[in-house]
Amino acid sequence: MARNISLKQAYWFLAACGALYVTFISILCTSWAQKHALYVHKLHTLWWHDLNKPEQFGFLKNQVQPLHIPTPDGEFLYAWHIVPIAKYIANEERLIEQQTISAAQFKDSVGFDLLSKDQNSRLVINFHGNAGTVAQGWRTDAYRSLSSGAPDQIHVLAIDYRGFGLSTGTPDEQGLITDGIATVQWAIDVAKIPPERIVLVGQSLGTAVAAAVAEHFVRVSQVEFAGVVLIAPFSDLPTLLLTYSIKGLIPILSPLRPYPRLQRFFSGFLRDTWNTSSRITNLVRKSQKVNLHLIHSKDDFDISWKHSESLFYAAANATSTSGLSIKQIEAVKLRKDLHEGGSLESWNSDGMKKISKQIVRYGGHNRITTYPCIARTVQHIFEQ
Repeated sequence: MARNISLKQAYWFLAACGALYVTFISILCTSWAQKHALYVHKLHTLWWHDLNKPEQFGFLKNQVQPLHIPTPDGEFLYAWHIVPIAKYIANEERLIEQQTISAAQFKDSVGFDLLSKDQNSRLVINFHGNAGTVAQGWRTDAYRSLSSGAPDQIHVLAIDYRGFGLSTGTPDEQGLITDGIATVQWAIDVAKIPPERIVLVGQSLGTAVAAAVAEHFVRVSQVEFAGVVLIAPFSDLPTLLLTYSIKGLIPILSPLRPYPRLQRFFSGFLRDTWNTSSRITNLVRKSQKVNLHLIHSKDDFDISWKHSESLFYAAANATSTSGLSIKQIEAVKLRKDLHEGGSLESWNSDGMKKISKQIVRYGGHNRITTYPCIARTVQHIFEQ
């Protein structure tokens, strides 16, 4: 009798879990729910942090200057320009004496002069992941780390996409790509930084933005950058969702793995697909001298490092007009064992198209952005 009651309770518990899961997935099929679940742009710390006071995040007075970047479709992106520490020290008196100015007055700032008038300036344009703002989590530490390879030269420009933080608008795939393009165009046209002195860096969702922006410029205007660095990238959103769990706890489509038709059915409701694999393939094919670096942590429980492996093969394959098998790529690629630091694999096509994949053992999904392997990669790109 007791056993029958226990089995009945277990049955109803599983039935309730199944019903909740179906309800959850059904809600995610709606555009509104997808937008908030994917971009999480309403989850931030603006209630107790003021982005216009970067000193709250450990920066020196006027080391960070907020600015607005307009987009061609009428939005305004909130952004930070971070002066590298050695450049700050060399101009400390000017920076400290500068009166507080608004984001709209950025071109009147000392920081803008240091960026735009120095022929040795290098610029990292940073595209962050979903949720939060330019100042969320490890991001402020990442900005400091990015310029550490050349603290007298490497400036950082970080933006909040439309709908994030203090930026206007509502996020979607095409909107975020437009934001990225507008940011790069601002750097080239307003700050007067040529593409060969710009590195695009993206993390998580930001890797999809960075890849799309790099592909756009090489496809539309044959503009190529010093390099593109993708940290914890994913091949495309439908593939990611097959194994992805929110915070490692709430699965999306993985419970439907025994039912591939159902997985494909629900994947068909996705409004934004973020197909980085196809964009990287097109970027490499149309580029004359692409410099692409994929960096991923083995202990990333949000996005598996296998996505970087897949993207590496896609990029290497795109260097050949006749196509390459994984076996052919494995036979030719160079591999360096970094021991506890992980491994580094590289693919060099005629010395012009350079692709690398670094898999580090530690760093998780977000903290890795602050690690020296990122700063070293950026500095190495600029040295080339």
